Amino acid sequence: MSANGRPETGPATVARPRAADSRPTGPDNRRTSTGSVLEVENLSVALRTSHGIRRAVDGISFSIGAGEILGIAGESGSGKTLTALSLLGLLPLGARTSGSVRFEGRELLGLKRRQLREVRGKQVGLVSQDPATSLHPLLRIDVQMTEHVRAHLGFSKDKARQRAIEMLTAVRIPDPETALFAHPHQFSGGMRQRIAIAMALACEPRLLIADEPTTSLDVTVQAGILRLLDRLRRERGVSVMIITHDLGVLSSISDRICILYGGRVAEYGVTPAVLGTPRHPYTEGLMRSLPGASAAGAAMVPIQGAPPSLDSMPGGCAFHPRCEWARESCRTTVPALRSLDDGRQLACDVDPLPARPAQVSPVGRS
Repeated sequence: MSANGRPETGPATVARPRAADSRPTGPDNRRTSTGSVLEVENLSVALRTSHGIRRAVDGISFSIGAGEILGIAGESGSGKTLTALSLLGLLPLGARTSGSVRFEGRELLGLKRRQLREVRGKQVGLVSQDPATSLHPLLRIDVQMTEHVRAHLGFSKDKARQRAIEMLTAVRIPDPETALFAHPHQFSGGMRQRIAIAMALACEPRLLIADEPTTSLDVTVQAGILRLLDRLRRERGVSVMIITHDLGVLSSISDRICILYGGRVAEYGVTPAVLGTPRHPYTEGLMRSLPGASAAGAAMVPIQGAPPSLDSMPGGCAFHPRCEWARESCRTTVPALRSLDDGRQLACDVDPLPARPAQVSPVGRS
């Protein structure tokens, strides 16, 4: 979900298979506390609206291990971007948070603004949705890439500029010495996205949050950005949290995936399991409506209706007005997130898709 409620749009799905042994194994795919870079427990975010206080994020829990890529997926309004912004204290004025967010064992919720500035950029990097707007149009790239490096690491101007050149080289910007003295409008969308990633990694953070890193890019550039993120996590050990509505992107790169709907977790587990054999009706609906994921000759089946707004959130299971398997109890009872035998977590009391192969295959995994 974008912070201002704008609809999220993106390009066609792409996929790039990865070796199966690069993923977590075992029935319980959740990282232990000692191996987690980020642990989020029961996170809630309440916003003030014209109709009063409304929960935009409601009891979300997940973790990210060292060198792991976690995908956060869902339609517009599901709480994806708001979840990411809450981790760094970048919420709108008046927002209220509760729960726990621990980064390398340190609780982030409740930190003072000065303490959060020590985390932002230095320990946790953020790549915003649109580099065309997140990069300042009037400042040269060298100014934008060195300011936070000098502030966080105490580098001299020359040393910070050398670090900027190294990072532009790492993300494969041609002629980085010349690129430093250019302005954002002089680069293509894909190059701007690479520059935004280089900026986020300049202080060598342990965690990179990438919000819609491939939105508005063509499929060729998309594939290049995904290869870049995968290479950086392998070579530098960076943990990555990718926020997107594009399941094709996540099927090609993420180790685990967390499906959000109405500000709550619907399904959470290793990516091949969640996308290959979805158990939640919402995940199944997303897969059936995904271009290129349906079986040969089968038509796409869109999910009927639209995601709820904050001021019209239904009672019980938020997905019940759009669910073909909904029962009367779904209208009144919020389903608890429970662990299944295969290690995934599911929030559906009906569970109409048990031990059933998906009718569609994840993009790139058929």
